[in-house]
Amino acid sequence: MSRYTKEDIMRLADEENVKFIRLQFTDLMGISKNVEIPVSQLPKALDNKMMFDGSSIEGFVRIEESDMYLYPDLDTWVVFPWGTEFGKVARLICDVYMTDGTPFEGDPRYILKKVMKEAEEMGYTNFYVGPEPEFFLFKNDAKGEPTLDLNDQGGYFDFAPLDLGENCRRDIVLTLEKMGFEIEASHHEVAPGQHEIDFKYANALKAADQILTFKLVVKTIARQHGLHATFMPKPLFGVSGSGMHAHQSLFKGKENAFYDESDELGLSQDAKHYLAGVLKHSRAFTAITNPLVNSYKRLVPGYEAPCYVAWSAKNRSPLIRIPASRGMGTRIEVRNPDPAANPYLALAVMLKAGLDGIKNKIEVPAAVDRNIYIMSEEDREENGIESLPATLKEAIELLKADPVICDALGEHALMHFVEAKEIEWDMFRTRVHEWERNQYMSL
Repeated sequence: MSRYTKEDIMRLADEENVKFIRLQFTDLMGISKNVEIPVSQLPKALDNKMMFDGSSIEGFVRIEESDMYLYPDLDTWVVFPWGTEFGKVARLICDVYMTDGTPFEGDPRYILKKVMKEAEEMGYTNFYVGPEPEFFLFKNDAKGEPTLDLNDQGGYFDFAPLDLGENCRRDIVLTLEKMGFEIEASHHEVAPGQHEIDFKYANALKAADQILTFKLVVKTIARQHGLHATFMPKPLFGVSGSGMHAHQSLFKGKENAFYDESDELGLSQDAKHYLAGVLKHSRAFTAITNPLVNSYKRLVPGYEAPCYVAWSAKNRSPLIRIPASRGMGTRIEVRNPDPAANPYLALAVMLKAGLDGIKNKIEVPAAVDRNIYIMSEEDREENGIESLPATLKEAIELLKADPVICDALGEHALMHFVEAKEIEWDMFRTRVHEWERNQYMSL
């Protein structure tokens, strides 16, 4: 059941004196887009009659089939706590539909819904996700452009005066709470200038919506503090990069399908098969969860980022960790995603991988409780530990070769995503970089 009706939205817009509404959606790369309408057009939008040109959006449709419709999800109504000189602005997140009234198969939100429907047909009533997106804060220059100057030299869990981003982070937390987020914790991360704000787990669709909202709020409030927030996975060499660990669990009704009190680790067979499925397909879905050339600068040993396909209930070096909480809190934590990922696609491919593990009763390999970073290559081979792809190019090739993950994306999204990423890789591959000049100019 929806929290809001059309009448509720109209009443709330009037009570809050809203002047404009952003009808938000995302392109295939996870970039937020919006069509802004005056409040006078809100009834039309609520009747699903707002049209836009889909040919201008990355990965959508060709110019000869450009007309598309936005169907607002009424539950995503929120009024932004920051105003403008023209009045208050609200937003609704929308699903994208074709002119014949069918969902657009390349809409990332639809892709996640489709995989969630598959889980529902298998008897799982909810797929819960608790994301942990990290970000960096950099100073802006006199023109308001971002620099590489950090605004603090803090480390993990540090506080002022070392953490000069503390006030900005608090402002972000308060703003998120005004918008309905339940914030569980916020703290300085390992690297200077790096921060994390954790919000309560939610149904996967809501969690993906919240990630997009979170990124918008972080960037907006940072700018008000004269700072630039970036979700780039590895903006600085020699320090930790930014991840977006994803805690996941499946429920049947009010019961956590991942919990079994009779098991030594408290994990059900469903949980173990799900975990095995994620491990099996992780090398293929990394192209989606880590979608940038820069993402692979983070996935290297030595900076707490996972680069090996393994799991453990004890240490943080493998791809998947099992947090200590049991009962309703039983879950797996997939650690390779980064905040540059399209959240809808990232959650869709991880869920699809886990469901494949359950469907085919894939056996989970033995846990690896040693520090994988200090194991030799021979030792890893003996233990059957594979590496995640080392480059975006390798990740794309692995994606194309995995029919399960390809099926999750669908033909349209897969084709456009691969095409865009192959172009991105080729641009990077052919560019002459500063490191090369420093290394070779004087040889």
